[in-house]
This record gives sequence, C-alpha cells and structure tokens, in this order.
Amino acid sequence: MSLPHPLRRETDKPQGRRFRRSIYVLPSLFTALNMAFGYYAMWQSFNGSALAPWHYDNAAKAIGFAILFDGLDGKIARLTNTTSDFGRELDSLADVITFGVAPAILAWVWGFREIGTLNGHLLVNRVVQFGALTTFIFLVAGASRLARFNIQANPKPWNPGRPGKKYFVGMAIPAGAGVIAAVVHFFGGDPITAWWMAIGWGVLVFFAAILMVSTWRYYSFKDIDFRTPHPFRLIVVLAAIVCCIVFASQISLFIIAIGYMLSGLIMGMGFLFRRRRGTSEHPDGAGVTEAS
Repeated sequence: MSLPHPLRRETDKPQGRRFRRSIYVLPSLFTALNMAFGYYAMWQSFNGSALAPWHYDNAAKAIGFAILFDGLDGKIARLTNTTSDFGRELDSLADVITFGVAPAILAWVWGFREIGTLNGHLLVNRVVQFGALTTFIFLVAGASRLARFNIQANPKPWNPGRPGKKYFVGMAIPAGAGVIAAVVHFFGGDPITAWWMAIGWGVLVFFAAILMVSTWRYYSFKDIDFRTPHPFRLIVVLAAIVCCIVFASQISLFIIAIGYMLSGLIMGMGFLFRRRRGTSEHPDGAGVTEAS
C-alpha cells in the first residue's frame, strides 16, 4: 500500500489534465486575431480618404486575413479536440465584429463618404442615404445569419439535398465580407467619387446581404480533409490559386469572391431547371449545412 505524497493536496490535478485544459487557449487565440484584424480594418477605414486610399486597401487586406484566421480557429479546435460552448460563442461575437461591423463601415466610407462632400444636390443626398441604408442592412443580415446558425441545427435550404456538410444554407458571413474587401482591393483602395458608381456599389452590398440570409446552397469546402490522401490534381489547383493570389491578388481575389457569390445562384437556377424537367433531387446527392 503506497502512501500519498506529503506535498500532494487533494485539489491538485495531474499535469496532463492541466495541459489539456490549457490547450483550449489555441483556438481562442486565433479568434482573438480574427477580432484584431477586424478592429484594424475599422481603424484603417476611418483614416482613409481620396488622398490616402491605401488605408482602405489595408482595411480590405485585414478583412481577408481575418477570413483566414476564422477558418483556422475551428479547424484547430477540432484537430486538438478542444471545442467548447465558450469558443463557439466567442467565435460568433468575433464574426459580428469582423465580418459584420468592419465591412459595413468599409463599404460606407469607401463607397459613399466622398460623394457626401458634394453640396447642394438632392440626388447626391439621396444616394448617400441609400448607402447608409444598404450598409446597415448588410450588418443586420450578417448578425441575423449568425443568430440563425446558433439556433438551428439542421436548416433546410430552398433547393434541398441530402443531409451532410458539403453545402452551406445561404452565403456565409465571411464570404459576404470577402466580397466587399475584394472589390475595395480590386480598385486599390481608390474610393468612389461618382454618384452613379455609388448606386451600383450599394446594389452590390444589398445583394450580398440578401444572399447571406437566403436559403440558397453554397459550397462549404468542408469535404476537403487535408489529413487524408487526395488526387495530385488538387495540389496543382491549390498551388495555382495561391500563386495567382500572391502575384495578382487584386484580380484573383475579385474573381474568386464574385464567382463564389454567384455560385449559389447558378446552383439554384440549375435546381429550377431540373425541377421543371421532373427531377427533384440533386444529382450529386450532397447535403447541406449551416455556417457562420
């Protein structure tokens, strides 16, 4: 019979368990980086102007990096088996800041603040009001999407498929923020100074907001598991995408963001076409899931 160590208290816990609890910090750190980039994006947006457009471009880049860290925190939590209710709630709050508030502010100051300096024109005033409304709708749509994600375990899309994780229901809020960031980066941060361009920008922001709260299917990329073998073609495609982003980020990210935004509409139109021909089930048999 072995006696307990004289210095050992009953409240002491094994070192292995303490290490396991401390590892929960890892995904939370990536979530904190997500919020840090969102805060930096807002700071740069307020400092931007027609004479200093690089601030707008920096804000767009910060949102892009936040999208990267947002994807990493969940993967790290699953790989290290450190998922928790606290982590999920913290991630949702971070998403509201980084992918709701920050892109809404960037969309407003980049697309409407400069034309708001023009005085005495009723049409310009109406366009500025239209910009304030559409950017606010974008924020509300993003927050509503996150709330729907938190309360619905298995939402049904408008064009349904079998249960699974291959598709999102509606466009995820990081993708909506990515559309705004990609457009701003495409123009190098140079703000909009013409009222007719501001109208088009407001329509695009409103369109992205509607897609976030829609029930259209969007590919989630969750079926790509880097821990399992994949065809060599996938490595070539990923390498080509990375090279395009590194050497031609403006056009590459613009095409990726706009293409992804339109992909849900394309799949939905395909579903309508198949339903009219008497086919109610998707040929790929893939299901849907919800995401932030």
